[in-house]
Amino acid sequence: MAYLLSTERPPSRRQLAALLFGEADDPLRALRWSIAEIRRALGPDGSIVGDPVVLRMPPHATVDVSVVTRGEWAAAVRLPGLGLEFLEGATFRDAAPFETWLLSERRRLAAAAEAILHEAALGMMSRGDLKPAIGCAVRLIGMNPLDENHQSLLIRLYRLTGDDEAARRQFDACAELFVAELGVDPGTAVQAALRTRRVHVDGTADAASIAATVEAGRSAVGAGAVEAGVQTLRRGVALADTGSSGRLKILARLALAEALVHSLRGQDEEGLAALHAADEVARELHDPGLAAEARAEIGYVDFLRARYDRADVWLTDARRLGRNSLALAAKADMYRGAVESDRGDYPAARRHLSRAVDAARSAGEVRLESFALAMLGRFHVLRHDFDAAADSLDLALELCERSHWLAFVPWPQALRGEVELGRTEPELAAAFFDQAFARACQLGDPCWEGISARGRALAAEATGESDRAFEILADARIRSNRLADPYVWLDAHILDAQCSLGLRHGHPETASWVAALGALASRTGMKEFVVRSLLHAEALGDDNAGRAARLLGAEIDNPALAALLSVGG
Repeated sequence: MAYLLSTERPPSRRQLAALLFGEADDPLRALRWSIAEIRRALGPDGSIVGDPVVLRMPPHATVDVSVVTRGEWAAAVRLPGLGLEFLEGATFRDAAPFETWLLSERRRLAAAAEAILHEAALGMMSRGDLKPAIGCAVRLIGMNPLDENHQSLLIRLYRLTGDDEAARRQFDACAELFVAELGVDPGTAVQAALRTRRVHVDGTADAASIAATVEAGRSAVGAGAVEAGVQTLRRGVALADTGSSGRLKILARLALAEALVHSLRGQDEEGLAALHAADEVARELHDPGLAAEARAEIGYVDFLRARYDRADVWLTDARRLGRNSLALAAKADMYRGAVESDRGDYPAARRHLSRAVDAARSAGEVRLESFALAMLGRFHVLRHDFDAAADSLDLALELCERSHWLAFVPWPQALRGEVELGRTEPELAAAFFDQAFARACQLGDPCWEGISARGRALAAEATGESDRAFEILADARIRSNRLADPYVWLDAHILDAQCSLGLRHGHPETASWVAALGALASRTGMKEFVVRSLLHAEALGDDNAGRAARLLGAEIDNPALAALLSVGG
């Protein structure tokens, strides 16, 4: 029943029997008995029927997992079992593939509990309910004390309540923990949280002054003076709070969040807080357009952090509320397509990304179209459809040049290099990767540096420079994860390459890389990388991992993965 409630697609009876009762004398008979027991427990208002097997809960039933992953944070924080282990205490030693799935699902739902508590803390903070927000943040640190964003959130909350001593104590405890466990000092996000203070302004400001301050901040950010621009935007938010215009309060916060999330690296946490506050004011004003803008950006941050269920909730809302704006529809669909691509739902990814390209083109939003085309190109790269990928990525690069969006160029450029690697043109691929890497370093963007460095490593491997390839891959992971707001999927993408090369060359760290990929992929719900980690584990000698990979991989529509699954299957 837990499996049926958690899986996205109804499994066939044969798949279920193999997953749960593969060691039984008659797996299908054991499955029929279990289905009958579930049917009896559901009563007349629920059902479990068919092949594939479809489970329908009674109309008024509540499933805690669904509340945590898809519900409102206000309901989730009231769940008595929030934070407890999924199917706590249950073991299934005679069903190894199911045990493998259960471990993965436990990690994913532990992360989901963290995500909804984090969202609750931000939501409470946006309403001014700082004490209960602190309670959520304390719980978060108890669940995952090494998460820099959890630490920065609690420190920021203490500062906002005026309890500077508690903020300093938390910072010192965080610093001691990070040095002891990770060998590093707290990063930018935690440092910035300790400096958090309310911006005070004298008197009230009129609408013209508020708008001028916000515009000045945006202009400074656009000209490259990001720190000064962000400080001006913070002042703009404070000025807006002295006025009577709720709309200006929202616009000021959206401008601040845009600068923090897209321009000032390592400051997504403060940007997320501004977005939640903007969404709260938009709710009060019943302004669906501005609420859609805030929710699209919240969804984007959750996408980067691999909180895919929550990202999908926010982006679905943004698409619905912003349906009268082609630009908003394009942005929401673009981010949703990226979410689905990350977690391995390729049909949904294609649908959303294609709609995003069309909507952006119709709206005349050249940069949005370029972004959507780049993500569509990545979709094709991952499926090894290299000709389609080249078409999308070449057009994305052309649009970047046309709109003078040089800061985005390294992403489609690095992906274009992956196309040439797939076409077995390593020299041409290396040229793309080297250009992308040089530009990324000039921009100081960890994500662009990571994706292009990964490509440079694989190009080196293709020309026989294996030792250099391992060195570059290790550097790629360091670069892409050096701040508290990395693109988490990219870390898995680099780890997968390390695993593949490690297996090929018998590298002594391969087993640790495989374990790290499996933990990361299962925690975040990156289904294809879960399967890939299991295939790597099979190559290291774990036959049960191979069985689980083929059962779980059957749900993923990717010809490139299917080719891997057929080897030894």
